[in-house]
Amino acid sequence: MSAVELWLVRHGETEWSLSGAHTSTTDISLTDHGRRRAVELKEYLNGKKFAAVLVSPMQRAKETCEIAGYGSDAQIEPGLMEWNYGESEGKTTKEMRVKYGPDWSVWTNEIVDGETVEHVGERADAVIAKAVAAATYHEGPTPGGEAVALFAHAHILRILAARWIGLPAVDGRLFALGTGSVSVLGYERETRVVVKWNRGFEKDSE
Repeated sequence: MSAVELWLVRHGETEWSLSGAHTSTTDISLTDHGRRRAVELKEYLNGKKFAAVLVSPMQRAKETCEIAGYGSDAQIEPGLMEWNYGESEGKTTKEMRVKYGPDWSVWTNEIVDGETVEHVGERADAVIAKAVAAATYHEGPTPGGEAVALFAHAHILRILAARWIGLPAVDGRLFALGTGSVSVLGYERETRVVVKWNRGFEKDSE
């Protein structure tokens, strides 16, 4: 188990991620900048082999995965859908605070007509179990074979990282995650850890 790694890839920039609007079920595409970042992501990953590639069914995640070179290997994973924001879909935090007050946060307020953070955590747990199984039962000497790639969205990946290290789903708020970024979850001996977080495409120094 200590060799298992989950590579988390947040999709590239969209018009709504650029504006700060909450984006879940609205199926929008990448901006030109988002596509360029996906090309840089392809160069960064450099054809790394994965035991499995799981991708959100949303266009922005699938497009990032495709440009990065993993479209033909990807399996659609509904559990990687972004948090259902309910009435805050398409709205910024600033707009929501006009209605609900200056302390409103997607992390701490009721999500009207949407999904609780705890339910997103349950989805993340199920994805983790599926990814670990794919890595653990991968057969053959392929380099990187015990790694699994997850192409998805900011909040679901932040929550998944929190759940990986045993934190409650709400503690995903502690993990900032930029568009087009790469993060790696793994093990130190038998302990689950965050190996790398929110990496751009600079060359690793180690």
